[in-house]
Amino acid sequence: MKKDLHSFLNPETMEKVSTTFKALSDPTRIRILYLLSEEECSVNHMSEVLGITQSAVSHQLSLLRNLRLVKYRREANTLYYSCDDGHVISLLNQAVQHAKCD
Repeated sequence: MKKDLHSFLNPETMEKVSTTFKALSDPTRIRILYLLSEEECSVNHMSEVLGITQSAVSHQLSLLRNLRLVKYRREANTLYYSCDDGHVISLLNQAVQHAKCD
């Protein structure tokens, strides 16, 4: 009998991969992550640079924070956000480069 040499992902790993790609499937989240890969930003700065409301930025940041893709630090009354997962930023940059090749 021939042994099966294939390895399969366990359900927990598949769910994490799926969640990561879902996070990267939204254009606003892509824009936020791409900006944060270049610089640490406040919600106000992201809103101005990306041309979207502070409410929309905050909503997306909440989701990204829950997925541990971004983190923040507090300085007085302002929160400054930055990327918290270099692997996901690497995926994002690879996808951007791939899209530019077409």
